[in-house]
Amino acid sequence: MPAREQVTGLVLAGGRGSRMGGVDKGLAEFLGRPLAAHAIERLAPQVGPMRISANRNLEAYAALGAPVLADTLRGQPGPLAGILAGLAQAPTEWLMAVPCDAPRLPGDLVERLAAAAAEADAELALPVTREPDGRLQPQPVFLLLRCALRGALAGFLSDGGRKVEDFAAGRRHVRVLFDRPGDRVALAGANTAAQLERLAQQSRDSQAAPATAP
Repeated sequence: MPAREQVTGLVLAGGRGSRMGGVDKGLAEFLGRPLAAHAIERLAPQVGPMRISANRNLEAYAALGAPVLADTLRGQPGPLAGILAGLAQAPTEWLMAVPCDAPRLPGDLVERLAAAAAEADAELALPVTREPDGRLQPQPVFLLLRCALRGALAGFLSDGGRKVEDFAAGRRHVRVLFDRPGDRVALAGANTAAQLERLAQQSRDSQAAPATAP
């Protein structure tokens, strides 16, 4: 199982934000701070070096305290392009990528994925959550993978591949069930302004809830 210091953290903030009206989603305000700042705060204690994937407002992202990596591929072809840039610059054996719109990601995300990857001798690991109707829902933008996959990922993208799950399907991978109380909410993202406000209200409600008596 890789130690924390062997994992580079990467917050993916390089998308177009089309479902949020074209705004730079990672800089959208969430409880008074940029979304990406929350993701960094949650991920940083779980990894060694931190990086941010972004394609605009680079100075604003750099102000969040981590080096900023722009896509090396034209056209912003999805999160895998940001992950490829992260793999190219990671000084560690593993990379943990997370989306910028998950400000409450689990505090043991990396530990659980790394343990599963080690047990299965997998090259990459991604979480799945259980929906209220019982379905298992992959959460592929959360991805722990070996940095040695850089060449394979570059080839996949060059051949027109775009989906994380399609790339994972061609590698030794493991899906890890995140089924503890709160996991599904912790891995939830905000693709629209309405979803962002709903997420913020849920956070305000949880902070305002009285503590349970022992």
